[in-house]
Amino acid sequence: MQKEKGFSLLELMVVVAIIGILAAIAIPSYNNYITKSRRAAAASFVMTLSNLEAQVLLDLRSYVSVANNAAFPNTPTDATNPGLNVAVPGDVSSYYNVSIVATNPAAAAPTFVVTAAPVGGQAAADTQCGSISIDQTGTKAITGTGTVSGCW
Repeated sequence: MQKEKGFSLLELMVVVAIIGILAAIAIPSYNNYITKSRRAAAASFVMTLSNLEAQVLLDLRSYVSVANNAAFPNTPTDATNPGLNVAVPGDVSSYYNVSIVATNPAAAAPTFVVTAAPVGGQAAADTQCGSISIDQTGTKAITGTGTVSGCW
C-alpha cells in the first residue's frame, strides 16, 4: 500500500483562513502607514515654506502669497518680488494642495499661513488630521478631529 502525497481540502482551507486573517490585519495597518508618511512629507514641506517666508520677511519686510500647487515654484520676478523659488515635491503635490495666504498691511505686522490640504484619496483616508497649517509665529494647526501633536 502506497501513501498518497498532497494536501487534503481541510488543510488547504485552514491555510486560506490563516492568510485571510493576516491580510485583514496587515492591509489596514499598511494603508495607515502610507497615509502617515504622506502627511509627514507634507508637514516637512510646510515647514520648509515657513522657513523660506521668514527669509523673505528679512529681505523685504513682507511675505509672499501662493495660491495653490500650480503657482509654485513661485520664481522671482524682480527685487520687489523675490518669490520662494521652490517646487512642490512630487510626493506632496499628488496628495496635498499647498497654499500660502500672506497679509502685508502697512500699519501692522505682516502675517502668513501655510496650509497643506489633502486631496483625493488622501482626504478620505486622513480624516483624523485633515489640513495641516502653520503661521508666522510657528503655531501649528489641523482641521481634523485628531490632536496637533499627533498629526505633526
